[in-house]
Amino acid sequence: MTLKIVLAILILLILFVLFAYNTLVRWRIRVKEAFSQLDVQLKRRHDLIPNLVEAVKGYMKHERELLERITELRSRAISTSDLKERGEIEGSISDNIKRLLLLVENYPDLKASENFKILQEEIISTENRIAYARQFFNDTVREYNTLCQMFPLNIIAGLFGFEPAEFLEFPGERERVEIKF
Repeated sequence: MTLKIVLAILILLILFVLFAYNTLVRWRIRVKEAFSQLDVQLKRRHDLIPNLVEAVKGYMKHERELLERITELRSRAISTSDLKERGEIEGSISDNIKRLLLLVENYPDLKASENFKILQEEIISTENRIAYARQFFNDTVREYNTLCQMFPLNIIAGLFGFEPAEFLEFPGERERVEIKF
């Protein structure tokens, strides 16, 4: 009788470990998938940046430094694999694109350009998609990290080497964008 009880407990324990492990694997994959979705939107923005810079270059001769900064940030964002550094760079890209779009108000010919209007709509749409994808990514990271820290799943996470995932933050995005003439 006690052998049956011990066997039943052992089977339940094995089933729990399998369930917990598979749950953690599923959420780790969801974190990677959420980042991939965010990365698609970031790449979309990176593809739009050269077109934006080219469209405004002829009109905005005085803002050459800003255009060069956006181009340089794009190059750095594409080449980095560190999530924290990438978040900082992407935040700077967002800030500089906002500055650029605000500066357009001073260039009526540029504002009237049909190509620029289409490009501006694409950039704004992409920025919104990035914000949504980043929120989804961070929500997924939160769920995964919570599972990794909750008892008794934290024991399984520790045994099988499940590490907490990093949130993606864009520092400075809460600050007001200031334009100086």
